[in-house]
Amino acid sequence: MILGTAGHIDHGKTALVRALTGVDTDRLPEEKRRGITIELGFAPLTLDGVEMSIVDVPGHEAFVRTMLAGATGVDLALLVIAADEGPMPQTREHLAILTLLGVRAGVIALTKSDLVEAEWLAMLTEDVRALVAGSPLEGAPIVACSAITGAGLPELRAALAAAARNVPARDAADLVRLPIDRAFTVKGTGTVVTGTLWSGTLDRDATVVLHPGALPARIRALESHGAAVTSARPGHRIAVALGGLERAEVSRSGVLVRAEDAWRESTVLRADVALLDAAASLGPRTRVRFHLGTTDVGARVSVVGGRLENGKTVPARLVLDAPVVARAGDRFVLRTASPPLTIGGGIVTDPHPPGPRSKPFAAAGASVGERAEWMVRECGGAGLAVADLPVRLGVLPSVAAEYPPTRAPFVRIGTRLFDTALRDTLRTRLTSNVSSFHAAEPLAAGLPLERARTSLGAATELFDDILGELVRKEKLVVQGSVVARKGFSPASGARDAQRLDDIAAALLAGGGEPPSVPELAAKFGPDTPALLRLLEKQKRAVAVASDRYFSPEAVSSLLATLQAGLVAGTPVTASQVRETLGLSRKFVIPLLEYLDRRGISRRDGDFRTFDWSRLGESRV
Repeated sequence: MILGTAGHIDHGKTALVRALTGVDTDRLPEEKRRGITIELGFAPLTLDGVEMSIVDVPGHEAFVRTMLAGATGVDLALLVIAADEGPMPQTREHLAILTLLGVRAGVIALTKSDLVEAEWLAMLTEDVRALVAGSPLEGAPIVACSAITGAGLPELRAALAAAARNVPARDAADLVRLPIDRAFTVKGTGTVVTGTLWSGTLDRDATVVLHPGALPARIRALESHGAAVTSARPGHRIAVALGGLERAEVSRSGVLVRAEDAWRESTVLRADVALLDAAASLGPRTRVRFHLGTTDVGARVSVVGGRLENGKTVPARLVLDAPVVARAGDRFVLRTASPPLTIGGGIVTDPHPPGPRSKPFAAAGASVGERAEWMVRECGGAGLAVADLPVRLGVLPSVAAEYPPTRAPFVRIGTRLFDTALRDTLRTRLTSNVSSFHAAEPLAAGLPLERARTSLGAATELFDDILGELVRKEKLVVQGSVVARKGFSPASGARDAQRLDDIAAALLAGGGEPPSVPELAAKFGPDTPALLRLLEKQKRAVAVASDRYFSPEAVSSLLATLQAGLVAGTPVTASQVRETLGLSRKFVIPLLEYLDRRGISRRDGDFRTFDWSRLGESRV
């Protein structure tokens, strides 16, 4: 579990963490010199068997960006307010940030309580109650304490333990995601990155990917709060030694994920966005800063109507200046760059829209089922990959594996989800396309399968499913690489049948010197090539060359003559073959090339040898 501190500068956050854990989270010389927290600090804390990783954030307004990096993803908040000063500007901004990030529970510590009278402490408690009204910390326990005297620390520990028991544990079987907040090199170890594991279980020797850049690496070693471990669970603070990566390749705002999980970078997000009440409206060209985990990038927010007004949550599209690794359900914060102010935030609803100009979703606050329906319909015939659901819907892999739920308006075919209504439409369209093809190409055996699939714009899984159903219902038949209407026969008309017979008769009459395709077309019409292909499929013609067909009887007779006149294995020239058959070169050469393709003859320069044993294996 991740416990994050929040509060104004010099209100005692670091001192309180040190009193609770014994760990001084201010590690930098500059922090020691100035007496303030500049970078994120970390410490382990175990209360009543609940293991926590405390993230101590800076309170100075100049370091709100760093505070955001630590606060994103926390499960439990510890809001620190100095009793001798009360709520201050960063107290209010940090509280707003916790609200925007969806922190669900927490405890309020009134530090330095040894410096004030009991009456003042009572009034301050009421002021704090009013401050947190309407926030996630409304109703949270308020504990007066002192990191110097130790007063109130047992009560604070008890309050934190009670609050932690009410926060759902993170699922260890989820996708792995580790936002990186530090990167350095250790002699003898190599590149090391640190972060708080947001989700999933990370194992030593696992293959991982570092974003941005999708850089592959292998985990050489794992540590959690200074102790070597073989596996890290969500909510743990960990250091990861990476093999295969140089320190210069690691961005401080990077994200480490497991190689087999379906994480991708994105520069366009869909989200539900809201502005704080005091924030001015945003136009589509207004530049803001987008904060998610340790990532801080420039962004523009587009909503229906042009401007984003405060006071309500609306669906939006965010276009980012640099790629991020996001997931549906992620909370983010929006800030202005100058002056640096927190103005709003939201929830990612789709981290991977299909295009840079994808419209925002139809409504804010949509359920997982509604978003799944919109995505599946938007994907059309390509379908939505089930492997993408944990990231695009923000659900556990185990939930995605069971998709779709009962009565969903989409179906699962293979590894993808398809809209049920679209499937019905494409099924009707396929039968119509086949009938239209028969009408336009009555001599063809059927519509080529790949052409049929392309005409529907459907993924292979969907096309095969639709075709299989129509075949089972005896609406269509598949013959080789074509699909036809059940009962269809090429050239079934009397005129076409007669022309087929006439062409076959012309080939048979030509014997070893049949007319060429152009000669046949001049006599029987321009669709003669199609008729010849049909005759070939009916085994009534043999395509010896593209422009020369023989009757099967002629080919058999010519082969018999060659077999009788030539010895197998003895090299002969084309002239010797011509003399044996008594034909001119324009007939002999195409025939020999045909026999070469069938493996009956083998050419070696100007000579050929014949293998008559292949006659039985080769289809003439």
